[in-house]
Amino acid sequence: MLPRDPGQPHRTASPLELFFDLVFVVAVSIASAQLHHALSHADFLHGITSYAMVFFAIWWAWMNFTWFATSFDTDDWLYRVTTFVQMGGVLVLAAGIPRVFGEGDFTLPVIGYVVMRIAMVGQWLRASRSAGPLRAATRRYALGIVAVQVLWLLFLLVPAGAPQLVAFVVFALIEVSIPVFAEHRHQTPWHPHHVTERYGLFTLIVLGESLLASANAIIEALGEVQALAPLIAISVLTLGVTAALWWIYFWPPHHRAIGTFPRSLGYGYTHYLVFAAAAAFSAGIEVELDVLTGESHLPSVVASFTVTVPIAVFLLAVWWIAIRGNADRVVNAVVPLGAVLVLLDPVLPIPVTLTALILAVVVVVLVLRPPVDRAAQGPGE
Repeated sequence: MLPRDPGQPHRTASPLELFFDLVFVVAVSIASAQLHHALSHADFLHGITSYAMVFFAIWWAWMNFTWFATSFDTDDWLYRVTTFVQMGGVLVLAAGIPRVFGEGDFTLPVIGYVVMRIAMVGQWLRASRSAGPLRAATRRYALGIVAVQVLWLLFLLVPAGAPQLVAFVVFALIEVSIPVFAEHRHQTPWHPHHVTERYGLFTLIVLGESLLASANAIIEALGEVQALAPLIAISVLTLGVTAALWWIYFWPPHHRAIGTFPRSLGYGYTHYLVFAAAAAFSAGIEVELDVLTGESHLPSVVASFTVTVPIAVFLLAVWWIAIRGNADRVVNAVVPLGAVLVLLDPVLPIPVTLTALILAVVVVVLVLRPPVDRAAQGPGE
């Protein structure tokens, strides 16, 4: 398991990586569905905190696998079997998500998460045998992961409520500090195009959840409403908004955003907001449909914010990590401004309409003003 060449030409996601992503489709879908039910019943604090905690486990396990794969993927039989074990852990975690939202019971998610992470320890220890100068870094990864898994098992003993939330935040901060601890002297090699392709593929997964959620909600609502026009309108607008978010995310050349270790950390960590917001957007669309069909009694303004707040977070996060450094002054003004303006969506009586119009304007600006390569420009340009 030798370190991969970060300059390897035509490096793309492997079939195993794509297969690995499928189990995360299940986990994200269940988490989004549970958030939808919580928001629709006005259970905001518990619903949002539960979603944030569950999504952390989904995001961090996926991200760790992705960065390990870009550095040490051998795709031999042992690597594949270990990856399958991680996939099983994801499914266990996904099976326990409803109990987190319903009862505050984290037992299954913690078990599934620990299974994933211990399998990752095996990968790091295997890599350490032939990592050369990176041996110390690979062993620090293994040591750090094992230590934090002990903390997550102790997390199950923490009383529910504020103590549990505080413990989660502390343990999560320790967890995300492991790469800094492991790589502070020698960095494992990463392939910029491969890594950013993997992030792009996961973004497609969470954006696809919005299309699936709206389609399923509309199918269920067809027998409950007399007027189809509002349903059709929301469906069309959801497609337009999702397409705009896709356009905005893939507008900048993401591989330029991870040129250094600190920037790669910022890119990876900020994607928690990108992924979580995109999946929450699908929950918001379902909330809007619940209000339309009478399944939810949320005020229309509140229901609108379940859609627009995730979109605003998504736009700001993507702008910060990838657009900001590849855009001119106009784009760097329009994208953050668009993120703020979508919060005014309740001004119009038809849900998602103003948001769709604002995002369409943002996309037009991006079409007219392509990315700029600041590194290739002179000091005065």
